Amino acid sequence: MGKPTGFLEFTRELPGKKPVADRLKNYDEFVERFSEQKLVRQASRCMNCGVPFCHSHNGCPLGNLIPEFNDAVYRRSWREAYDILTSTNNFPEFTGRICPAPCETACVLGINQPAITIEEIEKHIIEIAFEKGFVQPKKPNIRSGKKVAVIGSGPSGLAAATQLNYAGHLVTVFERDDAAGGLLRYGIPDFKLEKWVIDRRIELMEQEGVVFRYNANVGVNVSINDLLREYHAIVLTGGSTEPRGLPIPGSDLKGVYFAMQFLKQQNKRNANKDPLANAAIESNILKEEVRASGKHVVVIGGGDTGSDCVGTSNRQGAVTVTQFELMPQPPAARTPFMPWPTYPMILKTSSSHEEGCERKWAVATKEFLSDEKGNLRALKIVDLEWKFSDDQRPARFEERPGTEREIPCDLALLAMGFIHPQHQGLLEELAVEYDERGNVRASEKEYKTNIPKVFAAGDMRRGQSLVVWAISEGRECARKVDEFLMGSSLLETKDASLVSLAV
Repeated sequence: MGKPTGFLEFTRELPGKKPVADRLKNYDEFVERFSEQKLVRQASRCMNCGVPFCHSHNGCPLGNLIPEFNDAVYRRSWREAYDILTSTNNFPEFTGRICPAPCETACVLGINQPAITIEEIEKHIIEIAFEKGFVQPKKPNIRSGKKVAVIGSGPSGLAAATQLNYAGHLVTVFERDDAAGGLLRYGIPDFKLEKWVIDRRIELMEQEGVVFRYNANVGVNVSINDLLREYHAIVLTGGSTEPRGLPIPGSDLKGVYFAMQFLKQQNKRNANKDPLANAAIESNILKEEVRASGKHVVVIGGGDTGSDCVGTSNRQGAVTVTQFELMPQPPAARTPFMPWPTYPMILKTSSSHEEGCERKWAVATKEFLSDEKGNLRALKIVDLEWKFSDDQRPARFEERPGTEREIPCDLALLAMGFIHPQHQGLLEELAVEYDERGNVRASEKEYKTNIPKVFAAGDMRRGQSLVVWAISEGRECARKVDEFLMGSSLLETKDASLVSLAV
């Protein structure tokens, strides 16, 4: 505990942001950096609690040693802070930018004060480490001769590949797109995560010995049987990619699209790539470009993906942007039914909402309406009346009489989450078993599928979740694969790093 009275002397402070008018002109990150003095002050607020819930199961799925790295930051011991942070987290430059920070809602100080700025401290540690040259390739001392194929290069696949490479195995990552990152690259907008951050990490992984194969859609232009013959183990980390649709009249109109179709195109434009490329090996690629410029945009879905659609639509020059949520408006603060340290379902206003958006809760879309040319022109919507259970959870709803109406809409973006991984192709060819939700069945204890030497991790196994959970799953799965290949494993996932295994 660097400063015993830090939490009494200083309050929570976040870095500044560029003005809305400036950041809407481009897709660059706009959150500024702390000065060293402010960073140290924020770290000094950590109380080094007797039971630090921030890195418990309720807080950080990775088990990040948060009080320890806060103490190191307070002492300006940057190398120590970096070593502590990366002992449990392979990619703090990702989580420090886009994680919703369940660690902060579990912070003990958060019981009666604003929580520690854990996420920002994490991001600053890794960026300082890169600037000071602490981040160097860690090549294994000995190679096992075992070959592992990782299918999917999202955060779970990258974590599994990194850990398995550290253990000495020969790892090849197969990615169906033209670059690594999964939704980090083509789902998260650049203004939240600039893609040079991903490129920097991929370059480091390549220097460490991981091989990447792009435009390699296993089950389409790469044979899974060939991989089964060539590799000693296969890890499925393809994510949860089948979006939840809205089966109402007019859902097939021109002007109704899934959020990821819209977001991916803009991320490709930002990278000076063809937004319609790869249609030959990806079934969900659109045959037309979608833009929000000059349109009335309605985003259906109130989560982070919906927020990303709001920010992207405003940057493209939408006339109006409206976001619908089926659920009622959440409270602004914890209620007795959201006790600390559980993750509270409270109202969140994102930076994209700050940039301009009308938000509507308890609204259902009943029909997409077309003009004479078959294009989307409006939505038929209705307000809902929610009934709550005894613990104040929304239980059921009824339409409010007399509230049905039309609103103008040229572009509707469906951002209602994902239902399960894509079954067609790889998974059907493998004949893997699914759980009751359509995810690949593999226990959290072993990560094994019903197919010999085939494992699964991340959203493909657990369903759509957070990037921090994806990294945790990749790390845990890597340990089980290592045990399968070698009989035992030196890989640590929660409490220790692999620095001793690498040079």
